[in-house]
Amino acid sequence: MLTDVDLPAPGLLWTRWATMSATHVALGRSGWSIDDRGAGRDLQDGSWARFALLDGRRAVLYGHHAGHSAAGWDDAPADPLTGAPDWLPWDTLAALAEGDRLGFVVWHESGRWSRVRYRGGRTDGMADLTGPVSSGERTVLALSRFGPRPAAERLLAAAVRTEVSAAHLGDLLTGPSPDLAAAMATAARGGLVPGSAAPRIAPGRRPPMRRVRRLSQGEHDRLVWSAMRESPELSRPAPPATDELDTLVGWLQDRAPQADGRCTLLAYADATSFSAQPGEHPPDDRPDEERYTAFRRLTELVRALRRAESDPRYGRWLFLRVETSASGVQVERRYDSWPPWWHDDGVSGPWRTNLQEEMDARLPRYRPFWVTLLDPEVAFRPQ
Repeated sequence: MLTDVDLPAPGLLWTRWATMSATHVALGRSGWSIDDRGAGRDLQDGSWARFALLDGRRAVLYGHHAGHSAAGWDDAPADPLTGAPDWLPWDTLAALAEGDRLGFVVWHESGRWSRVRYRGGRTDGMADLTGPVSSGERTVLALSRFGPRPAAERLLAAAVRTEVSAAHLGDLLTGPSPDLAAAMATAARGGLVPGSAAPRIAPGRRPPMRRVRRLSQGEHDRLVWSAMRESPELSRPAPPATDELDTLVGWLQDRAPQADGRCTLLAYADATSFSAQPGEHPPDDRPDEERYTAFRRLTELVRALRRAESDPRYGRWLFLRVETSASGVQVERRYDSWPPWWHDDGVSGPWRTNLQEEMDARLPRYRPFWVTLLDPEVAFRPQ
């Protein structure tokens, strides 16, 4: 199901976008751009948008916002290309969607902007990325950051009339040495100067079949985690005795919260991540030490033990439970399963890419059944 989107007419949106681009080029700033495929905006956090005109009054606006996406992360994922017309640049859009790099697609046809309807009032970040060009007033305000408002108004009015000159840009950019030649080249590329025209892309063609995400990133994670909770531990030899275990046990006994040697460690570790949860007797912090000192030391000790107990055949454990007393210790290692003593909040857990790295380092016979669920293809279906 589709919904209307409140955006300016493509010609007005293009004029404002191109004016912002020419101004930024003059100042040596990145972020707004024009090329032969259309207009772009890129933010430092990785968010981006692309805007292109086609023949007639058709246009397409697409992108991805780092903080908003109904396409890959929300449950269930929204396919931004559902109901999209055949003339969109499908080669580009389908590849972006398959790579989870497409957060929104909005198209203009028959006098209206449209997109797929999201569930539950989700947002896609499009309004944030296009905010400075969503109205004439907002564009003037954005341009006024660089010079007098009256000059910004004159520049935008000249852009609408396709009459931008170096003088218009020079009146606005009163700071030291703006690159007016580069700005005018961008203005010409954007169709803002007499005799120029905005670039247009050719209509695309819908592919006969494409991959569509059926599981969000979170749903895919929870599918794997659920399988891990059901997985038995495969049979493998116990690791050898190591000095690293003795060192960890001694540190825990010394950190016993009741000073009686009783201490509990619950930890998860892989090649790049580490986390710990409080057990019945969590290691005690010292009042005279800096914050996180104990956690950093615990991380070092657990990683050292994990390296010492690793084996190129059957791999490395993922979860570790250590219970110490004044005179003894109990150790439980989980290589293949999510233990019942590790709290599951349904949101955070082992990253699938990290788990894949761990599984790839083992011989096939020591890989649990859920390893096949790590394949990214599990989250997609052909359409």
